[in-house]
Amino acid sequence: MNNLKKGILFAALFSSLFFIGCSHDDEDEDLVGNWIKKSAFDGPARSSATSFVIGDYAYVAAGYTGDVYLKDLWAYNSNGDYWEQKADFAGVGRSSASSFALNGKGYVGLGYDGTNKLKDFYQYDPTSNSWTQKTDFGGTGRYGAVGFQVGGKAYFGTGYDGNYLKDFYQYDDQANTWTLVNGFSGNKRRNATVFVIDTKAYLVTGINNGVYQEDFWEFDPSTDVWTRKRDVDKDTDDDPTYNDEYAIVRANASSFSMNGLGYIVGGESIKTVWEYIPSTDLWTERTPMEGATRSDAVGFAINNRGFYMLGRIGSTYFDDAWEFKPLDAQNDDDN
Repeated sequence: MNNLKKGILFAALFSSLFFIGCSHDDEDEDLVGNWIKKSAFDGPARSSATSFVIGDYAYVAAGYTGDVYLKDLWAYNSNGDYWEQKADFAGVGRSSASSFALNGKGYVGLGYDGTNKLKDFYQYDPTSNSWTQKTDFGGTGRYGAVGFQVGGKAYFGTGYDGNYLKDFYQYDDQANTWTLVNGFSGNKRRNATVFVIDTKAYLVTGINNGVYQEDFWEFDPSTDVWTRKRDVDKDTDDDPTYNDEYAIVRANASSFSMNGLGYIVGGESIKTVWEYIPSTDLWTERTPMEGATRSDAVGFAINNRGFYMLGRIGSTYFDDAWEFKPLDAQNDDDN
């Protein structure tokens, strides 16, 4: 009798697991979007690199292999799908640096060299393939900050200098100066991400004192005003009309924008993808990243094509590269 009960219990449990698994697969199958594996990164596998985009090229610099803080620079040709090594970054090797592109030049600064939180700052000229040191960042040395350019103005902000931060500084490339500008009124944080759509920048995710941040901010450089958008948590008490199914909060994620929409990819222990629609302030889940789960990866868009690459899970570091096609059906034969 006892064996019969055990048999019934096992069958019921097996059936439940089977249907749960089917339900999850069905949910994934309902999601739209396809990930295509691209030419692998030619440099060493790494996490916590930084990137900027100029023309048809994305430049990926620095990072950490698990043993070495790197200072190499690589250019990805999005048309030919190949990599070229460029002049090494002029500062010390580092991880978790920040970067932006401004007026045809790339800029890299901040980060961590294994001992120090850094505030030095450098310009890369792709025409001469050379680096020039510029005025140190105006705030404290830090890592895990965000860098972006929007509306012809470039910024570094947030991060960690021993304290979680929420300040923002604007860089003037003509005067080679930094100016403290308005920050947002949310929590301090590090390892957030920013994507730019048209003339606005969007700051989202990150972590503060072990808590993933749920507030979401839009920045208008023409007015220097940060506007709080709808939270990205799944707390149904907040507003069940729009965020019941959201699972967007995370840290160490990557982001990019394409065709007027923003995308968040990956992060710590997750590989889900969410698409932001600025006209409605709503998010849609897309097909998860089809490679390994990872954090501290690099994300960027070139000519409305979104790419995601590198990163790590635990002590395993990656050198693979992927392109995301948000409107295509998932195809397992292209990765």
